[in-house]
Amino acid sequence: MAHSQNYRGYAVYPSAHRLRDQSFSANLLLERSDEDPIDTQYRFYSLGYFSKEADAVNFSRIWARDWIDARG
Repeated sequence: MAHSQNYRGYAVYPSAHRLRDQSFSANLLLERSDEDPIDTQYRFYSLGYFSKEADAVNFSRIWARDWIDARG
């Protein structure tokens, strides 16, 4: 898993998983530090598929920012 990055109250953990065809699936874990323990973790799998691991991780990072921004 890539290093976390903090963004607007979330710890962002982008990652990539190698598939059988040697491509990479872009995945993401978001953790929000709230007092309420309900809904503090969000996991997203297979956000997109890429030939390079770095591209998959970067896509996950950008997708996380867009998702967080859309939630306000």
